Amino acid sequence: MIELRRCGPDAFVAALDAVIDIYTAAMRPPPDQLSGRMAIMRNHATYPDFVCVFAEAPAIVGFAYGFRGAPGQWWHDVVRRALLERAGPVIADDWFGNALELAEIHVHPDYQGNRIGRQMIHTICEGRRERTAVLSTHDAPTAARHLYRSIGFLDLMSEFVFPGGYETYAIAGTRLPLDPLKR
Repeated sequence: MIELRRCGPDAFVAALDAVIDIYTAAMRPPPDQLSGRMAIMRNHATYPDFVCVFAEAPAIVGFAYGFRGAPGQWWHDVVRRALLERAGPVIADDWFGNALELAEIHVHPDYQGNRIGRQMIHTICEGRRERTAVLSTHDAPTAARHLYRSIGFLDLMSEFVFPGGYETYAIAGTRLPLDPLKR
């Protein structure tokens, strides 16, 4: 049985080793990137209104976290600027002026396909005061992208490449609160 547990920054940072293990199993990043990813995650825990959800069975088998996006945060600034250039200030402000930024959503491969990601996203978004939720995902027909679309996320931009990167991403957003019928 999978249990979901909401937690704040202190519990998240205390579980970073387990979080990185799940991230590694799900994403298979080059080993030399893991210390940097851990530093980024630790920094994210300092952002405004940070919230994390752990999926436990009883060990952590999935995690998702987000926070209120704000100027001065790297992802927020880069993506908002790109949307501003592509779609103009009204659309950029509508999607990023009051947004919950879902930074990481991962489920260990042994537990994928059991609606855990969907449940974590709904749990993170419940009761949030932000107008929108936004995220980035690989710009390809992946299971994750299908999940986000099925919840109600729409592509705000596609074929987006982060500075210094080479992979293409889709930037997606949805209005809050989430549609409870898509749970």
